[in-house]
Amino acid sequence: LAQGSSYCVPPYLLLQSDLISAREGSSKMVLIPKKTRRQILEHLFKEGVMVVKKDYQACKHNELEDIPNIQVMMVLRSLASRNYLSEIYSWRWHYYTLTNEGIEYLREVLHLPAQVFPSTLTKQRPTRPALAPSDEGGKGKGKGKWEKSED
Repeated sequence: LAQGSSYCVPPYLLLQSDLISAREGSSKMVLIPKKTRRQILEHLFKEGVMVVKKDYQACKHNELEDIPNIQVMMVLRSLASRNYLSEIYSWRWHYYTLTNEGIEYLREVLHLPAQVFPSTLTKQRPTRPALAPSDEGGKGKGKGKWEKSED
C-alpha cells in the first residue's frame, strides 16, 4: 500500500485477507446512496471525462473530495460495463470517457434537455474574433515592413 495516500482505515488495522482481496480487486458489495450516485453522474455529465485511481482504500476521490474513491470507481465501472463509458487503464489509473449512448442515458437519468452537452463536446469561443480589424489599418509590424516612399 502507498504511504502518501490517505486511508479510511489505517493499513495496520486491516486483516491480511482484506489486503489480498483489495489487491486482487475482488468485488464486494458496495452500497452507494442515491445522493452520492447523483453527484457522481452530474459531475461525469458536466465534464464528459473522469479519472479514478485504482485504490480501494482511499477515503476520497481526486475531483469529488467528499465521496470515497471506491464508490466513484464502482459507479463508473458499472457504467462502463453497460457501454456508456469507454475505459482506458494505465499505471493504476482508470480513464473514463462518455460515449454517445452514455450521454443519452445520463440525460434520461438526470432529466436534462437535449440542448445540454458535456464540456468535452462544446466548442470554446475565442475571446476576440479571428478576423477583427487591427489598429494599424493593415500595415505590418515585422522585419519586412513595407513603407511607401514619397518620391
